[in-house]
Amino acid sequence: MERPIRQVVKRLVMALVVLVATALVVYADREGYRDSSDGPVDLLDAFYYATVTLSTTGYGDITPVSDSARLTNILVITPLRVLFLIILVGTTLEVLTERTREEWRLNRWRSTLRDHTVVVGFGTKGRSAIQTVCVTGLKKEQVVVVDPSSKAIDAATAEGYAGVIGDATRSDVLRRAEVHKARQIIVAPQRDDTSVLVTLTARQLNRTAKIVAAVREEENAPLLKQSGADAVITSSGAAGRLLGLSVLSPAAGMVMEDLIQQGSGLDLVERPVVRGEVGKTPRETDDLVVSVLRGHRVLGYDDPSVGTLQLTDRLITIVRATPETRVTPGVRPLPPG
Repeated sequence: MERPIRQVVKRLVMALVVLVATALVVYADREGYRDSSDGPVDLLDAFYYATVTLSTTGYGDITPVSDSARLTNILVITPLRVLFLIILVGTTLEVLTERTREEWRLNRWRSTLRDHTVVVGFGTKGRSAIQTVCVTGLKKEQVVVVDPSSKAIDAATAEGYAGVIGDATRSDVLRRAEVHKARQIIVAPQRDDTSVLVTLTARQLNRTAKIVAAVREEENAPLLKQSGADAVITSSGAAGRLLGLSVLSPAAGMVMEDLIQQGSGLDLVERPVVRGEVGKTPRETDDLVVSVLRGHRVLGYDDPSVGTLQLTDRLITIVRATPETRVTPGVRPLPPG
C-alpha cells in the first residue's frame, strides 16, 4: 500500500504534466489568442492562461479569438481541465479516506489489544525472540514490534506482526504500542544504552509486565536489572560460553544449541506441577526435570531442600519438541543464556 505522501507527489507530478501540456497547446496556437494588456501571447502568457484555466479561475485577460483556438478549448483544454480537477480532488479525497481508515483501524486495534507482547528492536535478536515465543502458541496478532527503522517495521508487518515506527526510549512511542497493557516486553535494540533507557521507560509505564532485556556487555547487566528488567540476557557472554563449550565438547555445544532453538529437537520449557506429580521427587516425574521453581527461588533437581513436589511449584524440564508440546497452555520457553 502506497504511503499518503507518495500518493500526493505522484498526483502533483501528473497535475504538472497536464499543466505543461495545456500551456504547450495554447502556445502552439498562440496566434488565435489575445492578451488584453499587451496583445501577443508569449510562452509565459501560455503558462499563465493554462494555470488560470485549469484552476477554473478564469480572469478573462487572455481569451481565444480565432475559431481554431476556440475549437481547441472545447476539444482539448476542457477535458484537460476536468482531468486536472479529478487529479487534485481525487488526491485530497484519497489521502483523507486513507487517513480516516488508518485512524479507525488503529483505534480499533488499540481498544482490543490486551496482554500482548511488545518487542523493541526487529534485528536478529528481536526477530529470534518473536519466533521463539510464537512457537509456543502466541498469535502473531498479539505481537507489537517497535523500531525506529521503517524498513524493519515493513518487514515485521509483512510477517504478520503489528508495527510502530519510532524511538522506544520515548514514552509516547511506547504508549502507541499500548505497552501499559502488555503482559511481556522484550527489549532487544542494537545498543546497551538504548536497552537501559527503553527498560526504564517501559517499567515506568507498566509496573507489572515481565521485561526481558538483552545487552552486549556483561558489565551493563546490573544496570538493566536496576532499571526494572526481570531478566537480562548477555548476548556476547552467552555466545562466548557456547563457543567455549563447543571447543571443549562439540557434542555438548550441539545439545545446548538445540535446547535454545525452540520447536525442534529438544526443548527447555517451564510448566506447572500437575496433581499426579504432587508428593513425588523431581526424579520420579515422567519428564527430565532440570530445576524446580518454588516461589522466587530456582532450585536444582538434586537440591535437598526441594523434597517432594508441591502443587504451587513449577518445573523446568527438557522435553522432545512436538506440535502438542509447542502449544500447550502454561508451557513457555526459557530465554537462552
